[in-house]
Amino acid sequence: MNVFIEDKDIAWEHPDPGIRRKVMAYNEQLMLVKVEFQQGAVGALHEHYHSQMSHVESGVFEITIDGEKKVLKAGDAYYIPPHVVHGALCLEPGVLIDVFSPYREDFVKREGVER
Repeated sequence: MNVFIEDKDIAWEHPDPGIRRKVMAYNEQLMLVKVEFQQGAVGALHEHYHSQMSHVESGVFEITIDGEKKVLKAGDAYYIPPHVVHGALCLEPGVLIDVFSPYREDFVKREGVER
């Protein structure tokens, strides 16, 4: 496992229209993911068993958590407990930094290489 992660060494994935992401680092207990959104891109409502914390690095997002909506901007953050429905609408292009515990197996199963 690498202890120093350089952004330039990680390729972007394109999970949805207007969205690209980089799995920056992970082990079985923790994962760090960078997600870039274009204006109007939607992180569809979904839920998962992982705990999630996200930091708005840049841009403006309408975040929905358990039916409640809030507009967040650069510097803000949010927490999503396990199994709570959540999603995002990008109002101004930006980047979210997501942390998951445990790691999202579905994000790495196709990679086959631990970082």
